[in-house]
Amino acid sequence: MFSDESRFSLQSDSRRTFIWRAPGTRYHQENTTERHRYGGAGWLVWGGIILGSRTDLHVQSVTMTGHIYRDVILEQHVRLFRGAMGAEFLFMDDNARPHRANIVDECLQSEDITRMDWPAYSPDLNPVEHVWDMSPSTPFHLSTGTSEGIA
Repeated sequence: MFSDESRFSLQSDSRRTFIWRAPGTRYHQENTTERHRYGGAGWLVWGGIILGSRTDLHVQSVTMTGHIYRDVILEQHVRLFRGAMGAEFLFMDDNARPHRANIVDECLQSEDITRMDWPAYSPDLNPVEHVWDMSPSTPFHLSTGTSEGIA
């Protein structure tokens, strides 16, 4: 199973705005755009894919922690697919800090879930990452400000 999470901001994505300016005017008011680095309102969306199937999307408005990852993602999503696949099941998540918490490692061991070795800083190898790339700048109609339009 390949899995990934991505954070979608309710603010506009100013990273794709290009401003043509004269040399030496970089910080002039007319040449700056306010930008929120995930500090503003938004949604964290997690999903997984496996052999022509997918998990339900998990949507939350709070930061992912090791406890949330274990209690929600592993227990409610990954464990079910592991049960269906049997011993052949191999789980991929990235090296994000919540994914590497001791309580997560203990849960994976107790559920007999094998984690795929994954090189650091290599999101391009994860097929789920490309799903997020295909999402428009306000994916899942996030402009509504509710999670109802997401899942």
